[in-house]
Amino acid sequence: MKKIAIIQSNYIPWKGYFDMISAVDEFILLDDVQYTRRDWRNRNQIKTPQGIQWLTVPVLVKDKYHQKIYETEIDGIDWAALHWKALVQNYSNTPHFSEIATWLEPLYLKESYSHVSQLNRRFIESICNYLGIKTTISKSSDYTLHDEKTQRLGELCIQAGATEYISGPAAKGYMDEVAFADMGIKLTWFDYAGYLDYPQLWGEFTHGVTILDLLFNCGKDSPRYMRYVT
Repeated sequence: MKKIAIIQSNYIPWKGYFDMISAVDEFILLDDVQYTRRDWRNRNQIKTPQGIQWLTVPVLVKDKYHQKIYETEIDGIDWAALHWKALVQNYSNTPHFSEIATWLEPLYLKESYSHVSQLNRRFIESICNYLGIKTTISKSSDYTLHDEKTQRLGELCIQAGATEYISGPAAKGYMDEVAFADMGIKLTWFDYAGYLDYPQLWGEFTHGVTILDLLFNCGKDSPRYMRYVT
């Protein structure tokens, strides 16, 4: 039995994203679909004394209707220092800031990225490494795909040798469950409910922020507040 999940890459995603990675044998970054603006591809949220703040990576959108995620270039380099400055300003007093900064700061200040999918994968893999997640991470552009949404995902499962596809609950509105059954693939819905609160700065607790918030506050104890990471 091989389980896979297929999701578009996000910038410094929330903890649920990494729980899904940990719950499967192979996690495929769906990077050959249309890039969507004002989405999680190039931005995420942190907590500050003034409330939620977006960290947004500027990108070049040359064709808003057909540009694919892997084709989307990052616009400039100034964003990296600004994002790191924002993280320092808002998380330097957390218990595990120094520990996380040893591997996170170089990602911002010592490395460079030309495309958003390259950036996202670098950060995702680094966070997985810290959490001890061993799941294989690949990208959909490594495979040959159909255009129809369900058929595309099913074909990815078949080519990857998967027998079970784990999907986020938001896909229930469009996913053809019968089509998966016809292809001999078990479709399972991932459940994001039941997360415990963890010690968090700046007011009312918020689950949906970047996982960096959890890592800064809890360090190696972070899996205690996750569901599939051990």
